[in-house]
Amino acid sequence: MTKISILDLVRVRQGSDLRTALDQARDFARHAEALGCERYWVAEHHNMPGIGSAATSVVIGHIAAGTATIRVGAGGVMLPNHSPLVIAEQFGTLETLFPGRIDLGLGRAPGTDQLTWRAMRRDPASSDRFPQDVLELQALLGPLQQGQRVQAVPGTDTNVPLWILGSSTFGAQLAAELGLPYAFASHFAPKALLQALEVYRHYFRPSAVLSRPYAMVGVNIIAADSDAEARRLATTTQMAIADIFRGARGLSQPPIDDIDTYWTPAEKAQSRSFFERAIIGGPQAVQDGVAALIAETQADELMIVTDAFDYGARCRSLELIAGAHRNLSA
Repeated sequence: MTKISILDLVRVRQGSDLRTALDQARDFARHAEALGCERYWVAEHHNMPGIGSAATSVVIGHIAAGTATIRVGAGGVMLPNHSPLVIAEQFGTLETLFPGRIDLGLGRAPGTDQLTWRAMRRDPASSDRFPQDVLELQALLGPLQQGQRVQAVPGTDTNVPLWILGSSTFGAQLAAELGLPYAFASHFAPKALLQALEVYRHYFRPSAVLSRPYAMVGVNIIAADSDAEARRLATTTQMAIADIFRGARGLSQPPIDDIDTYWTPAEKAQSRSFFERAIIGGPQAVQDGVAALIAETQADELMIVTDAFDYGARCRSLELIAGAHRNLSA
């Protein structure tokens, strides 16, 4: 049966602060663990006041220390922002502290705007080296080779599982060639989902780490006790997307009764593709939506984003999603 996992953007909410966001991420991971979720990932974003996971490896350590069994990792680290050696050392350290529980998802986007990327002192051509950097990182996390003069300490022979992340067929092709698991970011860029999965499965080459394709699909799910309440909770995410189109980078906002009072018709049209795969509704609507998505994609795992402004509503959303998953498994 398809597994379910959580992607947390570590949202900072109006009336709250970064420390609360980080502690709630840890607490929500505990909740996900108790509900049987497979893994809990956070993502690298920079210069965004409403997202608290820029120092991704540090946040992973905070969450892993507050949980016991759930896998914790990056979904993902934007590898062009870093040297493979530094990432190998960071995640080798995490694997040493929390053995058998750390994942490393890798993306080739900068995770920010061009101005911030320049402030990070990155070479514009570094994205072009992504495939080579993935191989270098994989080698640094693998066994020490004869004559190897540079090693990650910690890191060498920790064999932290690598994932390739993507929102196009580029990542799908790379994951297939390297025989690595693949995660498609259909929670924000769903258009190429089916094409990317087809490319990944068709061209997959078995490797030492994976004998058959393993595909994860990202999806926004907002669940509540009624369809109407779920639609209301979803306005928090809808406002955040409208703000992106406006070039605004604010904190997460409380839900409103009518989203059409917030965004313009043009912003609504722009947002339509973003929410194309979203599942929003009460228990039955969520169960039907999850079943349809699994049937269409044959995903091995769903990476779920369930953002609600109120922490209690977010916990309830995850409980309903987990309940739908149990029903489908039965």
